[in-house]
Order: sequence, then structure tokens, then C-alpha cells
Amino acid sequence: MSAIVVTAPGFLTTVQDLGRPGHAAEGVSASGAADPLALRIGNRLVGNEERAAAFEMTLVGGSFRFEGEGVVALAGAEAGARIGDRAVSLWCPADVRAGETLVCSGLRGGARLYLCVRGGLSVPLVFGSASTHVLTGSGGHEGRAARAGDRVLVGAAIRGTPHRGAVDPSFVPGYRAREPFRVTEGPQASWFTAAAWASLLETEWRVDEACDRMGIRLTGPRVPLEAVRELVTEGVPLGAIQVPPSGLPIVLFVEHQTTGGYPKIANVIAADLARLGGLRPRDNLRFEAVSFQAARSLLRQQEESLDALFA
Repeated sequence: MSAIVVTAPGFLTTVQDLGRPGHAAEGVSASGAADPLALRIGNRLVGNEERAAAFEMTLVGGSFRFEGEGVVALAGAEAGARIGDRAVSLWCPADVRAGETLVCSGLRGGARLYLCVRGGLSVPLVFGSASTHVLTGSGGHEGRAARAGDRVLVGAAIRGTPHRGAVDPSFVPGYRAREPFRVTEGPQASWFTAAAWASLLETEWRVDEACDRMGIRLTGPRVPLEAVRELVTEGVPLGAIQVPPSGLPIVLFVEHQTTGGYPKIANVIAADLARLGGLRPRDNLRFEAVSFQAARSLLRQQEESLDALFA
């Protein structure tokens, strides 16, 4: 079995797949790729199943030496990349020879970049997933972010063939565009005044420096509750917008806690969750309310467009 040696890990590079959903009742967060659409596209480009494990780079690129030949694809934020003296384009499969090193520069226009390799990364599974859960130190490669000198095995390519040529992710609606994040009402939506809702939807929020894989903290005006109420802790989903006592919203992200006691005014729709992974500290964003019916329709359109990229 071949392997990849991390020669420069960047800021926060971890092994991620599509996570481990279905274990929230046991207190286990799903984790997984912050931008799952990029991971899915990258894996399709190299002929993997969509959920195969890959390297997720955050804000800063990295460099990776290949012990054997293979096929790779980079998907996600813009970055300069080279294999030896050859430039590597994003969203397009590329061949790599044994002993060569792939170098990725700092990321632009987004926060995450995925290095997918044919066969996927092979690490021990935790609750059926290779995903690294950074906060609990579980999954991935030794439960932590990559370090220089780490050697990660590459799995066997058991099915599928690499895609021919590049794809353009801008054809996937609601993914690459700088549009408002669509939201539906949260379970405690009625706890908030009309003025609070107007604040949520009319404000241009800024991503706080303290954001991480657990939650995306926003700065802006305070979103007030209609009245102070007690909330028994309950299950919380990915993309829920919690409003703590400070009144500053927190969008729960891929390593979010499985239960919480703050009221949830809204929830980012499934079709926009991948875009959350592209947010960087100090980015600005807005929200737009849509119906549950519209949210389902938008997700269906997105999935159909994703399939069409490879038709």
C-alpha cells in the first residue's frame, strides 16, 4: 500500500470524509468535511466513492510527498498548486509520480481546500468514519491535525475511473455565488420579536475571529429575545443559529455539540451548508428567509446539478 508524507501541514490540515451522522443520541458529533460538496466533487474526479477520506486544508495550503504514483484532485478554495515544475489546476484530476511533491499555496476566496487521492486516505475508522474530530482528539490520523513527517496510507482503488477533464462548480446553484445564506425558522423562532427577525435578516454580519469547526460566531447588533425563558437542553442540528445571552448569533458548524440550551431562531438550509465551510474570519454575510418547501426544492436542484457535472 502506498502512502503520502506530509512535508508541510499548513495551519490546520486534517483527514476528513463525510462524517459520522446518526450517533448524536450517543453524544457523538458527526464532524466531517467543512465543505462537503468540494470533497464529493474531488472524490468523483479521481474515481472514488463520494465519502472517501481526503486531506482538508484550512486557510493555508500545505505540501505532500507521494511514495507511489497516483491520481489526485484539488477542490475548494482557490490556491496555487504545483507538482514538481507542473502547475495543477483545481477541479481537475492530475497524475502524480512516485517521489513527487504536491505544494499548495495559501487559500484565496474561501477557507478550505481538499486534496483527494485515488483510493482515498486509509486511517482507522471511528463510528464508521475516517473524519477527524479536532475538539475530542478522535478519528483521522491519530485524532489530530497533520504534522510535518506524518505518513498517511492510501487505500486501494476498488471501483470507478478518474473523470476526464475539469468540472466547473459554478454550475451547482447556491454553491460558489456570494449570495445570502438561506434559512428556515428554528424551533424557538416564536421566542423572538419581529424586530429581532428584522435584525437577523437585514444585518450584514461579520464572522468573528473566534470561529472554529464547532461554531461560526458572528458580530453585529444584538438579537433580543421576546422575553427571558428557560429552555431544557435539546438536540441541535448542523447549521442551527443559536442566540446566547449576549444576543450575538452562533451558527453551529460540523463539530457542534449534540445538545444545547440556547434558543435557535433559524437554521441554514441544507443546500447552503457547504458554503459555511468557505467562510473566513472577518468575512461578511447576510441571511434570507425561505420556506421549508423552498429549502427542499433548492437541495434537490443542487443534487441534480452536481450529477450533471459528471454526465
